[in-house]
Amino acid sequence: MRVRVGLLTREYPPDVYGGAGVHVEFLARELRPLVDLEVHCWGESSTGDRAAGVVRHRSWRALDGANDALRTFSVDLAMTAALQGRELVHSHTWYANLAGHLAKLLYGVPHVVTAHSLEPLRPWKAEQLGGGYALSSWAERTAFEAADAVVAVSGAMRADILGCYPELDPARVHVIHNGIDTGLYRPDPGTDALTRTGVDPDRPYVLFVGRITRQKGVPHLMRAVRGIDPAVQVVLCAGAPDTPEIDREFRELYEELSGAREGVHWIPRMLPRPEVVQLLTHATVFVCPSVYEPLGIVNLEAMACGTPVVASRVGGIPEVVEDGRTGLLVDLGDDFEAGLTRALDAVLADPAAARRMGEAGRRRAVEEFGWDAVARRTARLYEEIRKQA
Repeated sequence: MRVRVGLLTREYPPDVYGGAGVHVEFLARELRPLVDLEVHCWGESSTGDRAAGVVRHRSWRALDGANDALRTFSVDLAMTAALQGRELVHSHTWYANLAGHLAKLLYGVPHVVTAHSLEPLRPWKAEQLGGGYALSSWAERTAFEAADAVVAVSGAMRADILGCYPELDPARVHVIHNGIDTGLYRPDPGTDALTRTGVDPDRPYVLFVGRITRQKGVPHLMRAVRGIDPAVQVVLCAGAPDTPEIDREFRELYEELSGAREGVHWIPRMLPRPEVVQLLTHATVFVCPSVYEPLGIVNLEAMACGTPVVASRVGGIPEVVEDGRTGLLVDLGDDFEAGLTRALDAVLADPAAARRMGEAGRRRAVEEFGWDAVARRTARLYEEIRKQA
């Protein structure tokens, strides 16, 4: 009989805006043939959810307008109440970690946590959550330290977890890399999405795809691209700002950049996946200027579309992007923005090398990062944990 698993997450289709949501979407798809899966996520219930094994929860209306951390905890309580009958729970991000921990205590079932980021390494979240950052940090620590297993999405993330939470037994921390669906993310020769967004398909462009947040290093990028070849377009597929402050800063930098050079395109909404794939395919280079990144699934998406990557040398990114082979890595530090400029110009100036990097990236994505393998490793971990329980 297949194990009854509750997969707990904030993001789930159609409400996916970050790497953790992409991870859960594809992991759930590949886990369904292997386990009896029920997904618990944020959102309003819709027709067909129950038949699809999805249960959506919203924060308590009495907390509308309250601190986001309190609203999150109300969702976690609703999730916990709905998890009766599950034999194992698996939570993703602090938004769902407390639900997993409470289910472990209430129902006596194992709790697996996947770490996509760590609150102690994201101090800028205090700007977004205020005092709620202390609550999010408490929820994450409590869940991690009591979990039966913690999954790190990269080797670098595993080291970060053990550094932040030294009370954890290292034997309980397992590395299972993020994956990529190379059938969905593959080169698309079409250019209609470019035309709709105002991008000239006949001119080279640098592409960024991600949220407007301190973690993603967007302000660094905005300053770095000032110095690249003026004939190159800059395409910013950037939305969902964390705070009004970072939103204002981004808008000011955008106005300054677009006033200084032509061909700056800001797409402030999250595009459908086929349009993102097309933008990735035709980009001359994809750029990931993150200051903190456990793995960086968006780099895999760019590589799978055959595009070279310029990224910061942080966290798990070097486990994905091979410096000099599938892209170029830039060290953080005082020279970071200038380093980004130099790396982008190096790729832009050598189309043959860029093409080789893109081809190598596609091969690496196909050969080493399939979601089917991620799901099999995850299901094996579930069985190991259940035997130990």
